[in-house]
Amino acid sequence: MATNKKHNFPRRKKKKSRQQYKLGKAPGTISYMGDKERSDSIIYSTTYNANEFESNAFVNLDQFLAEEHSDKINWVNVVGITDEPFIEKLGKHYNLNPLVLEDIVNTEQRPKIDEYEDYIFGIFRMLYISEQDEIIGEHIAIVLHENTVLVFQEVKADVFNGLRDRISGKLGRIRSRGADYLFFALLDAIVDNYFLAIENLNNRIENLEEDVYQNPEPIVAQNIQQLKKEILKIRSWIYPVKELISRLIDSENPRITKDTKLFLRDVLDHAIEINESLQIYREMSMSLMEMYMSNMSNKMNEVMKVLTIMASIFIPLTFIAGIYGMNFDHMPELHYKYGYYVVWAVMIFLFVGMMIYFKKKKWL
Repeated sequence: MATNKKHNFPRRKKKKSRQQYKLGKAPGTISYMGDKERSDSIIYSTTYNANEFESNAFVNLDQFLAEEHSDKINWVNVVGITDEPFIEKLGKHYNLNPLVLEDIVNTEQRPKIDEYEDYIFGIFRMLYISEQDEIIGEHIAIVLHENTVLVFQEVKADVFNGLRDRISGKLGRIRSRGADYLFFALLDAIVDNYFLAIENLNNRIENLEEDVYQNPEPIVAQNIQQLKKEILKIRSWIYPVKELISRLIDSENPRITKDTKLFLRDVLDHAIEINESLQIYREMSMSLMEMYMSNMSNKMNEVMKVLTIMASIFIPLTFIAGIYGMNFDHMPELHYKYGYYVVWAVMIFLFVGMMIYFKKKKWL
């Protein structure tokens, strides 16, 4: 009696959706949505003008708020957005809308730009390459005030080290420009680092192309599928940036000067180039799977070709052996003195003849 065996396969743990997190909560509720462990937020404050520069770190929010924020340019970099009361108190100090604070702690928020009366708010995805040569995407929020730029990020790792060196070393024009230029410089650093992510994707595509041609194993198909998903995810982070920067250039908001808009055009050019490259890589990743299936089909055809040739060779030999393997009494050849040798000669002749024929047809 047959029995049905139940197989218990491990199931992927379902991720709690954004709708479940926000279910029943009022708009503007500050509720962190991400996968980082709760930790204290740290403020890295950089204050500068053409002649002066100062950099400090604050773990205590009250200590930071008690500091005098002069008419110099202030870069307030907040690392860690899991501490909701911390973010709320800091947001109230800078008169940020509750909806802005909600988006700051929402790591699933798509890239966006919102213009308010006193400030400009932007959400972006910062990409960088880890030590394991993997593309890491980090949620980052930027607020442009009159003399202050607020930056909120999940972890300390970022792409702004070059910008910090330029500010501290008084390199370039940044120390003589306003907060809107700092805002541009942050966007420029984010977008420029997209090129590294694009280069990483290109290298992986080239490696997979070699694997498809040289070693089309099932693991290669899994890697291609994973690459396709990653390209789509990265595209969803990068694709809106082009439109957002274009909106900033066309904006009449007084927070962004005409001179800074000229520099934003350069960032727009980079964003357009990156989007075009992403579209090419997306099509290449799709064609990789087609190439893989084609090579697997060719490989199977080669196997079937060999099996068919072997079957074609042994079918007549099997036929002869079958005829003379029958147990009839009246088979004249069975009593012939040289019958065994004749049968062998005929079988060898057929074998050699078919091999020569297949060679001439280039089937072998």
